[in-house]
Amino acid sequence: MSIEKGREFFRSYGIENRVMEFDVSSATVELAAEALGVEPARIAKTLSFKNNGSCILVVAAGDARIDNHKFKDRFGIKAKMLSADEVPELVGHAVGGVCPFGINDGVPVYIDESVLRFKTVFPAVGSSNSAIELAPEELFEYSSALEWVDVCKIPEPTE
Repeated sequence: MSIEKGREFFRSYGIENRVMEFDVSSATVELAAEALGVEPARIAKTLSFKNNGSCILVVAAGDARIDNHKFKDRFGIKAKMLSADEVPELVGHAVGGVCPFGINDGVPVYIDESVLRFKTVFPAVGSSNSAIELAPEELFEYSSALEWVDVCKIPEPTE
Protein backbone atom coordinates (compact mmCIF):
# COMPACT_ATOMS: atom_id res chain seq x y z
CA MET A 1 0.00 0.00 0.00
CA SER A 2 1.34 3.41 -0.88
CA ILE A 3 1.00 6.57 1.13
CA GLU A 4 -1.73 7.66 -1.31
CA LYS A 5 -3.75 4.54 -0.51
CA GLY A 6 -3.12 5.19 3.17
CA ARG A 7 -4.47 8.70 2.90
CA GLU A 8 -7.45 7.38 0.93
CA PHE A 9 -8.14 4.79 3.64
CA PHE A 10 -8.20 7.45 6.35
CA ARG A 11 -10.14 9.88 4.14
CA SER A 12 -13.13 7.56 4.47
CA TYR A 13 -12.99 8.30 8.23
CA GLY A 14 -12.38 12.03 7.72
CA ILE A 15 -8.93 11.99 9.33
CA GLU A 16 -6.53 11.89 6.37
CA ASN A 17 -5.06 15.19 7.61
CA ARG A 18 -3.61 13.24 10.59
CA VAL A 19 -1.39 11.12 8.30
CA MET A 20 2.25 12.21 8.57
CA GLU A 21 4.85 11.74 5.85
CA PHE A 22 8.57 12.10 6.55
CA ASP A 23 11.62 13.00 4.48
CA VAL A 24 13.46 10.21 6.32
CA SER A 25 12.77 6.50 6.70
CA SER A 26 10.45 5.27 9.42
CA ALA A 27 10.79 1.63 8.34
CA THR A 28 11.92 0.34 11.77
CA VAL A 29 10.78 1.08 15.29
CA GLU A 30 14.00 3.01 15.97
CA LEU A 31 13.82 5.07 12.76
CA ALA A 32 10.12 5.85 13.28
CA ALA A 33 10.75 6.95 16.88
CA GLU A 34 13.57 9.19 15.69
CA ALA A 35 11.46 10.69 12.88
CA LEU A 36 8.61 11.40 15.33
CA GLY A 37 10.71 12.41 18.33
CA VAL A 38 9.01 9.87 20.62
CA GLU A 39 10.17 6.88 22.65
CA PRO A 40 10.39 3.67 20.59
CA ALA A 41 7.77 1.93 22.78
CA ARG A 42 5.09 4.28 21.34
CA ILE A 43 5.63 3.01 17.79
CA ALA A 44 2.85 0.52 17.00
CA LYS A 45 4.61 -2.17 14.99
CA THR A 46 2.61 -4.60 12.88
CA LEU A 47 3.99 -8.13 12.94
CA SER A 48 2.93 -10.67 10.30
CA PHE A 49 2.83 -14.37 11.12
CA LYS A 50 2.27 -17.50 9.05
CA ASN A 51 -1.09 -19.19 9.60
CA ASN A 52 -1.73 -22.34 7.54
CA GLY A 53 -0.95 -20.83 4.12
CA SER A 54 -2.27 -17.42 5.10
CA CYS A 55 -1.27 -14.93 7.77
CA ILE A 56 -2.38 -13.05 10.85
CA LEU A 57 -1.29 -9.60 11.99
CA VAL A 58 -0.48 -8.60 15.55
CA VAL A 59 0.00 -4.92 16.33
CA ALA A 60 2.18 -4.37 19.40
CA ALA A 61 4.09 -1.62 21.18
CA GLY A 62 7.55 -0.92 19.79
CA ASP A 63 9.34 -2.37 22.82
CA ALA A 64 7.18 -5.50 23.06
CA ARG A 65 8.48 -8.91 22.04
CA ILE A 66 6.36 -11.90 21.10
CA ASP A 67 6.09 -14.41 23.93
CA ASN A 68 6.17 -17.73 22.05
CA HIS A 69 4.30 -19.60 24.78
CA LYS A 70 1.48 -17.02 25.00
CA PHE A 71 1.27 -16.85 21.20
CA LYS A 72 0.92 -20.61 20.83
CA ASP A 73 -1.63 -20.77 23.66
CA ARG A 74 -3.73 -18.04 22.03
CA PHE A 75 -3.51 -18.96 18.34
CA GLY A 76 -2.66 -22.68 18.47
CA ILE A 77 0.30 -22.23 16.13
CA LYS A 78 4.00 -21.51 16.49
CA ALA A 79 4.92 -17.82 16.09
CA LYS A 80 6.67 -17.92 12.70
CA MET A 81 7.08 -14.61 10.90
CA LEU A 82 6.41 -14.26 7.18
CA SER A 83 9.47 -13.82 4.98
CA ALA A 84 10.02 -10.41 3.39
CA ASP A 85 8.93 -11.92 0.05
CA GLU A 86 5.66 -13.26 1.47
CA VAL A 87 4.57 -10.04 3.17
CA PRO A 88 3.43 -7.96 0.15
CA GLU A 89 1.50 -10.86 -1.37
CA LEU A 90 -0.23 -12.03 1.82
CA VAL A 91 -0.67 -8.72 3.65
CA GLY A 92 -0.78 -6.11 0.88
CA HIS A 93 2.10 -3.94 2.12
CA ALA A 94 5.86 -4.10 1.76
CA VAL A 95 8.17 -4.61 4.73
CA GLY A 96 8.87 -1.24 6.34
CA GLY A 97 5.34 0.03 5.76
CA VAL A 98 3.29 -2.88 7.08
CA CYS A 99 0.23 -1.65 8.95
CA PRO A 100 -3.27 -2.94 9.67
CA PHE A 101 -4.99 -0.42 7.37
CA GLY A 102 -6.10 -1.23 3.82
CA ILE A 103 -4.78 -4.76 4.00
CA ASN A 104 -5.81 -7.71 1.85
CA ASP A 105 -9.30 -9.04 2.49
CA GLY A 106 -9.55 -11.80 5.05
CA VAL A 107 -6.35 -11.00 6.97
CA PRO A 108 -7.22 -11.10 10.67
CA VAL A 109 -5.82 -8.32 12.87
CA TYR A 110 -5.22 -8.52 16.62
CA ILE A 111 -4.01 -5.72 18.86
CA ASP A 112 -1.69 -6.65 21.72
CA GLU A 113 -2.47 -5.12 25.09
CA SER A 114 1.07 -3.68 25.20
CA VAL A 115 -0.23 -0.57 23.35
CA LEU A 116 -2.69 0.17 26.15
CA ARG A 117 0.14 1.65 28.24
CA PHE A 118 0.05 4.78 26.09
CA LYS A 119 -2.45 7.56 25.45
CA THR A 120 -1.47 7.48 21.76
CA VAL A 121 0.70 5.30 19.51
CA PHE A 122 2.10 5.68 16.00
CA PRO A 123 1.51 2.93 13.41
CA ALA A 124 2.74 3.18 9.82
CA VAL A 125 0.35 4.11 7.02
CA GLY A 126 1.51 1.78 4.25
CA SER A 127 4.87 3.30 3.37
CA SER A 128 8.33 3.28 4.93
CA ASN A 129 8.14 7.00 5.70
CA SER A 130 4.69 7.51 7.21
CA ALA A 131 2.74 7.32 10.45
CA ILE A 132 -0.49 8.39 12.10
CA GLU A 133 -1.06 9.18 15.76
CA LEU A 134 -3.95 7.16 17.17
CA ALA A 135 -5.35 6.36 20.59
CA PRO A 136 -5.31 2.60 21.21
CA GLU A 137 -9.11 2.51 20.84
CA GLU A 138 -8.85 4.26 17.46
CA LEU A 139 -6.16 1.80 16.39
CA PHE A 140 -8.51 -1.05 17.27
CA GLU A 141 -11.43 0.53 15.39
CA TYR A 142 -9.63 1.62 12.22
CA SER A 143 -7.74 -1.66 11.90
CA SER A 144 -10.98 -3.65 12.20
CA ALA A 145 -9.18 -5.74 14.82
CA LEU A 146 -10.91 -8.89 15.94
CA GLU A 147 -9.84 -8.62 19.56
CA TRP A 148 -7.29 -7.47 22.11
CA VAL A 149 -4.72 -10.17 22.87
CA ASP A 150 -1.91 -10.67 25.38
CA VAL A 151 0.84 -12.39 23.36
CA CYS A 152 3.83 -10.15 24.12
CA LYS A 153 6.27 -9.50 26.89
CA ILE A 154 7.49 -6.05 27.83
CA PRO A 155 11.14 -5.57 28.82
CA GLU A 156 11.77 -4.77 32.46
CA PRO A 157 12.64 -1.11 33.05
CA THR A 158 16.35 -0.48 33.50
CA GLU A 159 17.52 1.84 36.23
